[in-house]
Amino acid sequence: MTVTVLEALPIDQLRQRSSTKWRKYPADVLPLFVAETDFALAPAITARLNTAVALGDTGYTPPDPGIREAFASFAQRRLGWDVDPARVRSTCDVMMGVVEVLRAVIEPGDRVVVTPPVYPPFYDTVPEAGGVVERVPLTEGAAGPALDLAGIEAALAAGARAVLLCNPHNPTGTAHSRESLAGLAEIAERYGAHVISDEIHAPLTQPGVVFTPFLAASDAAARVGFAVTSASKAFNLAGLKCALMVTADAATAKVVNALPDEVEWRTGLFGAVAGVAAFAPESDPWLDSLLATLDANRRLLADLLTEHVPGARYRMPDAGYLAWVDLRELGWGDNPARKILREAKVALHFGPMFGVQGKGHVRINIGCSPAVLREAVERIGSLVSAG
Repeated sequence: MTVTVLEALPIDQLRQRSSTKWRKYPADVLPLFVAETDFALAPAITARLNTAVALGDTGYTPPDPGIREAFASFAQRRLGWDVDPARVRSTCDVMMGVVEVLRAVIEPGDRVVVTPPVYPPFYDTVPEAGGVVERVPLTEGAAGPALDLAGIEAALAAGARAVLLCNPHNPTGTAHSRESLAGLAEIAERYGAHVISDEIHAPLTQPGVVFTPFLAASDAAARVGFAVTSASKAFNLAGLKCALMVTADAATAKVVNALPDEVEWRTGLFGAVAGVAAFAPESDPWLDSLLATLDANRRLLADLLTEHVPGARYRMPDAGYLAWVDLRELGWGDNPARKILREAKVALHFGPMFGVQGKGHVRINIGCSPAVLREAVERIGSLVSAG
């Protein structure tokens, strides 16, 4: 079956948006920083939201908006993952879900392992939940970034009580292997710890790459794990506020079910109805087209960097639309995105925000048109040629 690429909206139309991506910086800046994409919504989502607006359907989210069943169907169909809808509960967004689950499984002052370089809000959500961040950086091998299981075991043996996992990983785009995830679960169970897995980028795993949901990695993973996910990254719904907390064991389900009702009340109605439409089979062709576009863009970025930014080091991501690029050889300091923003008028995510391992790095959002991506890299390349 031939899959067509998804065309991005024209940039003059995008600049009419009121979201952070298009309002944080002046109009002469190309924004490739925050995780928003430049495509029209999947038609099924647009239709469902239009109907809701026409009806004035803007009230409170009902106890069962259909999101649990929709996600379970999507997980089986797209990820090969059997999810029990009765073990899915919604909340406002993924980081809120992470905080609430962490609060339930740790005591104030407990250490929580994170694996830098990693999504910057991880460093805030752990203390918000009462924990203390313990950094166990990813290792870098021939196959790419990987979890440092020995380092994580040492941290848990020394008293850390939980691991906050990013799977697929942000910013590297790594889809952690089943073996690695099963090893993590075994270690966590050995020390009586829990694993909370942020799996928001899972729907964006490229064809040919195996994504393993943490809860499905092994029996131990089902016992120690919690997954928190959403349609928001893949379908560009971050402003609508709906995330899902998923469990696969009676004991962990009891933890999530014991969370205050207010945690679920925070689910946005538009987020729930849009999520149902996103997870429905009629949105699969749109998602396939998005993946084809992102595949083309991740390859285009490699070519553009080779041509215009020699010295840049980049490994194509397994999943997502975020590219992690090492610019240390250019000598642009610990935070090269500052120079790029100031002199090239391209906004990239600041590498050091992901941890000290991000010094000299930038994160580039490739969820845009090839023309925008090309112009951005050419602008950055002009700084290289200028010396």
